[in-house]
Amino acid sequence: MKKLINEPGAVVSEMLDGMVAAHSGLGRLEGTEVLVRSDGPVSGKVGIVSGGGSGHEPTHAGYVGEGMLDGAAAGEVFTSPTADELGELVSACDGGSGVLCVVKNYEGDVMNFETAMELAELEGDVEVDSVVVDDDVAVEDSLYTSGRRGVCGTIFVHKAAGAAAHRGDDLADVKAIAEEVNDRAGTMGMALTSCTTPEKGEPTFELGDEEIELGIGIHGEPGVERTGVMSADEVTEELASHVLDDLELEEGAEVATIVNGMGGTPLMELYVVNRRLQGLLGEQGIGTWDAWVGDYMTSLDMCGCSITVLELSEELKQLLAYPVDTPAMTVVGGD
Repeated sequence: MKKLINEPGAVVSEMLDGMVAAHSGLGRLEGTEVLVRSDGPVSGKVGIVSGGGSGHEPTHAGYVGEGMLDGAAAGEVFTSPTADELGELVSACDGGSGVLCVVKNYEGDVMNFETAMELAELEGDVEVDSVVVDDDVAVEDSLYTSGRRGVCGTIFVHKAAGAAAHRGDDLADVKAIAEEVNDRAGTMGMALTSCTTPEKGEPTFELGDEEIELGIGIHGEPGVERTGVMSADEVTEELASHVLDDLELEEGAEVATIVNGMGGTPLMELYVVNRRLQGLLGEQGIGTWDAWVGDYMTSLDMCGCSITVLELSEELKQLLAYPVDTPAMTVVGGD
């Protein structure tokens, strides 16, 4: 295994120190693996927080900043943060108007966020609520979930809920926006290679040179179908067909899309996928209002991609265009 790390057990903590050193808008809660806005909590604004295992960068801490998340907790690689640290995250991000937790649907994350919310309400009198994201159309249940997994559609939830909170919506309205995005989004991913976790030092699953995996999650878990190598256009058509079938979009619908890299895929290849995705949408009379291409939610060094489609409303377009200033995403103007 060749990786730019020191001690495998220290990689998350050292990563967070490096993020804080690179971005003055981030601060680290002492003694924790929680990053928050250095100018927070913002008085009178609903706090938006998220978190989960590390290895998915820039998710989650990369989206902490004005117009998106107020804080994020980082667990060990592919491991949920503890309930205690999530409780500290919630308390630290309460500006007096409550906190919304954006939780990907994995059993550990859901359980620990639920406990953290109870702790925060009991100990700090914080009004807190949550939305559980389950946008992965590849599975109904998985090794790690009851119900569909939460994957890259989470980034659209972060963006829209963060914008709604920034413009002054109350907690109930911000939650409603987050749930609307989750209901309107679908994602499916694939892998060309497995990923290698720092502590294990070997691939999380074996994949032959002439094989690919369709319907993967983001924790190195195998997909729902193993098949032979396909062209970029064939992969795109396979992933998009499942997503579009799930969303049941009508001709004339307007969408935003993400072609997301899994951490080891060249941007060149992601644009090739996006080329075919946009062609497919056009052939079905679906208009693309915005197309994001890049590494938004990764799986360490895995080669592969996911496709996310979000059906838009006029309000969601406004929220996606709303200004944001974070390490991993910047939008200027548009409000």
